[in-house]
Amino acid sequence: MTESNPKTARVDGKVLAVRGAVVDVVVDGTVLPEIGDALIVQRGGNAPSTLTVEVQAHLDEHVVRGVALQSTAGLRRGLTVRASGTPVAIPVGDALLGRLLDVTGQPRDDGPTLPEDLPRVPIHGRAPPLSERSPATAIFETGIKVIDLLAPLPQGGKAAMFGGAGVGKTVVVMELIHAMVQAYKGISVFAGIGERSREGHELLSEMRRSGVLDRSVLVFGQMNEPPGARWRVGLTALTIAEYFRDRKRQNVLLLMDNVFRFVQAGSEVSGLLGRLPSRVGYQPTLATEVAALHERIASIAGAAVTAIEAVYVPADDFTDPAVTAISSHLDSTIMLSRAMAAEGMYPAVDPLSSSSILLDPTVVGQEHYSTAERVREIIAHYRELQDVISLLGMDELTAGDRLAAARARRLQRFLTQPFAVTEAFTGVAGKSVPLVETIRGCQAILRGDCDKWPESALYMIGDLAEATARMKASEMAG
Repeated sequence: MTESNPKTARVDGKVLAVRGAVVDVVVDGTVLPEIGDALIVQRGGNAPSTLTVEVQAHLDEHVVRGVALQSTAGLRRGLTVRASGTPVAIPVGDALLGRLLDVTGQPRDDGPTLPEDLPRVPIHGRAPPLSERSPATAIFETGIKVIDLLAPLPQGGKAAMFGGAGVGKTVVVMELIHAMVQAYKGISVFAGIGERSREGHELLSEMRRSGVLDRSVLVFGQMNEPPGARWRVGLTALTIAEYFRDRKRQNVLLLMDNVFRFVQAGSEVSGLLGRLPSRVGYQPTLATEVAALHERIASIAGAAVTAIEAVYVPADDFTDPAVTAISSHLDSTIMLSRAMAAEGMYPAVDPLSSSSILLDPTVVGQEHYSTAERVREIIAHYRELQDVISLLGMDELTAGDRLAAARARRLQRFLTQPFAVTEAFTGVAGKSVPLVETIRGCQAILRGDCDKWPESALYMIGDLAEATARMKASEMAG
C-alpha cells in the first residue's frame, strides 16, 4: 500500500463550467493533472470550504473534466482550483475506529476532528499480486442456519446477497454484524453505498447499542449525495480495510450495502460525462469498474479481508448485466426469494439458487456436503410436485411423494430463524445456531424423526432442542 506523496509540480486553475456534478476546469500552465487526480475547488465566500473533484477526462491542452464528490450547489465560474497531484487520499489509522466518515474521509458524526498527523492513502490502489494471496478455504461461520449449511461464507473471500426490493437484504447484513460481535475478533468496515439516511442512523444506533462501534468504521455515501460520492465510497471503505490488513495484520470484515448503487452511480457518472451507454443502458465500463472494486478484496498471509455484500436486483431480474457482472467475482452467492418472503420464510434464502465454492466434501467434510445435497434434493423434488399439489391436492400423490413433500416443508421451516435485529418488531429473541447443530437437525428431519411433529414446531426456532422443548410444552398445555 502506498501512502499519498503529492507531486512537486503544482498545477492550478479556475472553474470553467458546472453542469450538475460535472465540473470543467481550465488549467494555468502546460501540465494537465492526470486522470484520477483530485482537484480542490476553493468555494470562498463568508464560510470558506472546499469541494473535491476527481479528473475523468482531458478535453484539450488546457481543460479537464471531472466529477464532484460533494454537492456543487452554489459553485460558480472563476473559483480557484488547486491540484493535489494525487488521487483522492483519505486518512487511515486506529483513530478512525468508532467513527462515521464520508467519501473523502471526513468525520460526519459530530465527533472530534481527526488528528492532523494521520497517514493519508489514495483510494485508487492495486490488488495484491497472485503470488502473495492466500486461498479462501476456511468457513466463516455466521450462526444463520440456511447460509452456513447451503452457502457457507469463505473467510477471506467474497459473498453477496442478491434480492429485489423488500426481501430482507439489509436485515441479513445487520444480523451478520450482530451475530459476529462475539465470534469475530477483527475490524469491521461498513460501506453504505446509496443508503437512506434512516438506514444509516439505524445502523449507527444499533452498533452503539451492541458495543461494537469501537471496532468498526462506517463510511457512507448516501442517496442524497452526488453520484460521484456513491461511486467512490466503496473504494474509500476498501482502502481503510486494506490498511488494517496490510499494516496492522488484522482480519477485516468488509460489509457493503448496496453494491448495485455503486454500479448505478457509475452509470450516472458515465451519462454525465457523455459516454454512450452499453447494454440495458449501463455504462460501457461496467465490467472494469466492478472488477476494480472486487479484485482488491483478497487475503494475504496472516490477514484477510472478508467481504459480504448486499446487491439489489432490479425488477427481480437476475439476468440484469449489473447482477451478472457482480456475481462473476464471488465465492458465495445467496439468493433471496420473493416467493419465500411472501410465505413468511425468513431469512428468505432460496436453497436451490444459493451456492458456494466451499460446499465441497474436501473442504467442509463429507457429512456437511451430503446433508446439504440431500436437503437440496428433497426441496427440489417438493417444488416439482407443487403444481400437482395445487391442482389436485396432496391426496393424489404417491405415499413416497407425500412423505418427501412433508419432510421438505419441515426442512424449509427448520431453516427459518428469528434475528436479533428484528426482536424489537417481532418480540422474539434472536437465535444463533452452530453449524453442527444445523446439520444434526436437518439429518433428524431427513431420517423421519420429526414426521409426526406439526410443522409449526419447527418454524422460527434455533436448534432442534428448542423444537423438542416446544413440543413438550404444547403436550403439557394440552
